[in-house]
Formats: sequence, structure tokens, C-alpha cells
Amino acid sequence: MTLRGRLTTAFLAVVLGPVLLGAVFVGGTLATVGAHRSAERLTIAANTVRTSVGALCRQLHAAADAVAVTDPTLRPGAAGQLVAHGLADAVLVTGADGAVQAGTPRQPAGPWADCSAAAPADAPARALAVRVELRDPDGRPIGAVTATQVLDLAFLSRLAATIGTEVTLLGGAGGGRTAGTPSTENLRSREAVLATAARLTGDGTARTDGGGRYVRRVGPSPGQPLPLVLSVAPDDPAALYAVLIGAVLLAGGCAVVAARRLAGSTTRPLAELARAVDRVADGDLEARVPVRTCDEVGRLAGAFNRMTRETQSYVQALTTSRDQLRGHLAVLGDTLASTHDLPGILRVILRSALATTGARAGLVLLVDPRAATLVGQCAEGLDDPTALRIPLGSGLLGRVAATGEPCRGRVDRDRPRLAAGEPRRGTYVAVPFAAPAPAGDGPPGGPVTRAPFAPGVAAPPALGVLALYDRLGSDEFDDADLATLRTFAERAAVAVDNVRVHEEVQRLSLTDPLTGLWNYRYLKDSIRREVERASRFGRMLSVLALDLDRFKDVNDTYGHAAGDVVLAEFARRIRGVIREVDLAFRQGGEEFVLLLPETDARGAATVAERLGAAIRNKPVVVAAAPGSAVPPALIEMTVSVGIAVYPDHGGTGQRVLAAADDALYAAKAAGKDTYRVASGEMPGEMVVATGAGSPEDGPPWVGNRQVDPSGGASCGPHPPRQSRGG
Repeated sequence: MTLRGRLTTAFLAVVLGPVLLGAVFVGGTLATVGAHRSAERLTIAANTVRTSVGALCRQLHAAADAVAVTDPTLRPGAAGQLVAHGLADAVLVTGADGAVQAGTPRQPAGPWADCSAAAPADAPARALAVRVELRDPDGRPIGAVTATQVLDLAFLSRLAATIGTEVTLLGGAGGGRTAGTPSTENLRSREAVLATAARLTGDGTARTDGGGRYVRRVGPSPGQPLPLVLSVAPDDPAALYAVLIGAVLLAGGCAVVAARRLAGSTTRPLAELARAVDRVADGDLEARVPVRTCDEVGRLAGAFNRMTRETQSYVQALTTSRDQLRGHLAVLGDTLASTHDLPGILRVILRSALATTGARAGLVLLVDPRAATLVGQCAEGLDDPTALRIPLGSGLLGRVAATGEPCRGRVDRDRPRLAAGEPRRGTYVAVPFAAPAPAGDGPPGGPVTRAPFAPGVAAPPALGVLALYDRLGSDEFDDADLATLRTFAERAAVAVDNVRVHEEVQRLSLTDPLTGLWNYRYLKDSIRREVERASRFGRMLSVLALDLDRFKDVNDTYGHAAGDVVLAEFARRIRGVIREVDLAFRQGGEEFVLLLPETDARGAATVAERLGAAIRNKPVVVAAAPGSAVPPALIEMTVSVGIAVYPDHGGTGQRVLAAADDALYAAKAAGKDTYRVASGEMPGEMVVATGAGSPEDGPPWVGNRQVDPSGGASCGPHPPRQSRGG
């Protein structure tokens, strides 16, 4: 085989091989992505179904409660109003013997699915029902109120339109009623969906035989008693496969053409060019290649001749350009001082220093004042510097930062003591970033904010260190390099310090100076951002409104200084209760707000209980002012908490925050030192208290009394549910 044939074959193998492998990989990836997207749609739809059915059950429970607390003579009218307002399809009042005492017309046919318990998977259901017992003042049952919702095709159609998938309600022997989107498939597809659902257990997902649809079972379970089946059509990107095949064929054709041209341009005699290259490699820049033809090799020979001539000119101009580059460093320093992108500034500093000195590698480190260490920030020609930690005074770079004195030399000759992790290269030069003097010690208008340094350790005279290694074309760095880098590092230090001051000012604008928590300005942005994230991923977000009880009495009795101590201590205890991902804000005065991502009402209630115990169980110690005759005080404090959950109590951050505020009013009205959970999103909706325990753990509330499972009354009265303006 000729050289041209070998080059063509090699080029096609190198180019088309990865192209074909990539096409196979992309095709498989497209199929996998389609399956994952269909499964994800079903997962989101399943969560939406649970939420929708759960909301319907709570609505029916509220309707039954409303009839239960109504005067017996007014119950028929109340039931009719609830049905008229669409809170239930029918309401039925029965006595202790099961006889019907009152009810609305058009009672749905049985059987009914009870919201409080999961029905068998194959049990048919014609309606959802919630039953609330009626008891006399002695706690004996005297009847029941049942609110129902008909599970007809219209209900399933609304549910399917909400979640964007086909919905099937199972009902006896694997059959059921189905409603879906306008793309609902024919009867054969429905039978395949039911057959696939029959093989599933729990909330699993599977594909029908023949790949027609993806199927997922949802329920029955407590809170969602309906045996539902969700299905969607597969999201197969068939058009993308055709595009992929066309792209592969086009790439193959282009590769063949390119291979032939490349082989034709490189199979002509190259000996003269190779010999000339060898001479240039040996340092003979006078070498020239005869230009015998006008083809590619001839043009290459002409380009080679021009390259050697230009190289001679470049070598002569390098010394002059190096001096000019040093002069431009002052302008570069002024530019750095006007930007606030610290990583970008450090990269510019390092690359400019490398270009100025001709070093092969370099490293920038900054002082971490709290840990008294040098921390790697960016590097060129070295390993990842972010894991590099050098204690101040340790090793070559640590001594430069601690003393503020630059150094240069050779490792094999000077044998400097290097810290663990320091680069070990042939030659080196290291200069400090001199820290600008604070106000009072330097020129007016200089930076005045400095990060606190480690306790017991004197602040070093440097913000960081610039280190370069292995200069090109010379044995080691000279004094001119050292002087140039010192001048440049002084200007770079101003830029670094300005960025740190800017970041500190930006942080202070978003925090409360007394407690160190985020302020109200940051609360508005954070709650909007967290609600968007919760909506995007189908998660919950709990909002807790906190208010210190009787805080005005603390200010009136002990003074505002003592009040500040209480607020700061309260903020410290909040941090001890919440997670790292939770956000705490001071809204103003003694009012605080907590955002708990991915937390439901039960989890928020647990946090409220812990926070209440943390405040209640340990009084706040307020020391006496110096020279004051007032002794130290132990101030006992409690906190009231209002809880609201997105999306259950509001569709926007402001609505959820308002619902939490209304729940806080209810907690205050209940006697303080407790928490309440909001209920509902509609205007005028009542606030339902959870007391000291979660609703799932304690007996239910009916009217103004708490039902005791043993038959007696509760330990204390409970205030009626009221709106914020009540």
C-alpha cells in the first residue's frame, strides 16, 4: 500500500471510528433519556395525584366538621350550603343507630372510599367519603356526619387534565373507568395498561407489552384511598434518530474528502524540509528550503522560510518587548484595582507575571485569616492548587507571607525548607501581596475593613503570595524579575483588598447587624427563590413566623441593651436548631422567619417544638453594665410560632408568608409559648392549631373542644379557629 493509501486509511479510522461510536452512544442515550423522561412525568403526576386527592379529603373533612359543629336544627341548611358552594357533592347525617337524620339529595351510590384508610387494591369505589362522629357533652357517640365526592368520569377527566396523563380508577377484577388527555389511545391500549398495572406492586413503573405506554400505580394508601393507574405515551425522539444517521453519513463523506486531500498534500518529497527543520532545531536560523513547486509543499517551504526570517526578528525584539511589557504592568495594576471578580483578578495576575518573566509555572495563594494559613487559589503548569494549605511561617511560601520579604533562588543549590504540598521545582521566585494599611496608618480613603485574624496570632504583613517557577531560557530568576514582581504585587494587593472589602460590604447589606441573621431585604429574594425551586422539583417548603412573647416587657423592665442581648441569644439558639440548608431571617424587632426547604408540616412542627424548648428551658443571662448597681438578670423567654407550607397554604411566597403570619396570630391568641399550623389558601380561611404535638399524634379538634379518646374532655380549652382579622 502506498503512503497516500496508508494516510487515507489511518485518517478515516481515526475520524470515523469515534464518530460511529459516538453515534451509537448518542442513540442509546436518546432512548434512555426518553424512558427517563416518561418515568419522571409519571413520578410528578403521582405526586400531584396524591396532593390533589389529599386536598379533596381535607376539603371533605372540613365540610363534615362544619356540619358537625352546627346546631342540629340547622344542619340540613348548612349541608345544603356546603354542597351549593361545591365543597362536597353530598352530605349525610345519621344517628347512633345508623338512621338518616338529615342529608342532601342525590346521595352517591356505594361503595365509598374512606379517606382515613386505604381500600383494597381491587375494591370498586363510586365516591370519596369522610366520616366525622357526633358526640354528646359526655363523649358518647350520638351519630355521624359523612361528606362525599362522586368519582365519576368528570372527576377523572379533571384529574387527568391537571396532571397531563391518562388516569384509570380501578374497580373490581382489574376493570375500571378511564379518563385522559385528548391523546388517549384506543380500547386495546387501555386493556394493555390495565394488564400491566395488574402486574405492578406498590408505586412501581412499567411499560406495556409492545412499548405502547408507560404505566404507574398510585395507591391506595392512607390519605389517598383510590386505586389509580397513571399512563403516558413514550417520549421516543424518532426524528432525532434520522438526524443522527444523516449527520453520521455527512461526517463520513467529509472525512473521505479530507483524507484524500491530506494524503495528497503530504506524500510529496519532504526530505529537504526535514533537513532544514533539523538545522533550525540545532539553532541555525539561517537555514532555508528551496521552493521548487507551487503546490502545498512549495507553499509550506515558503512559509518555513518566512518563519525562520520572522524568528530572527522576534529573537532580536524579545529583549525590547520585555522591557515594554514591564512598563505596561502599571496600567494593568490600575485596571485590576477597578474590578470585583477575585478569581478573574488572580488569573490575570498570574498570567501577566508568567508572561513578564517567562516562567513555566506559577501559583497564587491568599491568607486565610481565621485559620492562619495560606490557601491555594489558582495555578498554571501545576496540579490543582485548591487543596494546598500552608501554615504561616512554615516552608518557603509560608515564611514569605509571615515576614513580607520576597525571595528567589535554586532548589538544588539553596535547599530551602519546603512545607508539605509545596511545588518542588528547579528555580523559584516568591513575592508577597503587601496588605494596604488601614485608615489612620495610610492615605485617606483607603480600605478600612479587615477580616478578623486567628486568636493569639499576629496579622501578617501580606494578603497572599505570588510564586513562579522554572524560568525559560535562563538558569534562574534575576534581580530585575524580583523588582518587577514586587512592583506588580503591590498593585495586585490593592485589587485583591478592594474585592474583599466589596464582598464584605455586600454581605453586610444583606445581614442584620445585631443577630448576624439575614435581613428582610434578603428574605424577599430568598422566599421567591425557594418557592420557585420547590415548584420546579415538586417539593414542599415550610415557613415559620417567630415572635418572642412579651418582649416589650423585657425592654421596659431591663432596658433596650438587655433586649439586644435577648435577641442575639435567640438568634444563636435558632442556629443550633436548624439545618445548614435552612435559612433564618430577622424580619424586624422581635419577629423572625425561618425557611425550611423540603420540609412538610410535621417536620416544621418538630422544629417549632425544639425551638420552643430551647428558648423555654434555659433563661437568658443578661450581665450588669460596668459600674451599674443593677445585678445580672435571668430573663425567662418563650416564643410563639406560626407555620405555613408551600404549596398547601399558598401558591406564592408572599401568600405562604402571610399564612404563617396568620398562624402566628392564632398562636398568640392561644396563650403564647406554642405553635399553630395554617390551613387553606382561600381568603378568609380559618387557622387550625396543632398544639404541642403534631396533628397525626394527637386527637382531632372539633369546634372549640378537643376530643379525648378515653371519653373525657381535653386538659384545657382551645380557642376557636379565626382569621387574621378575627
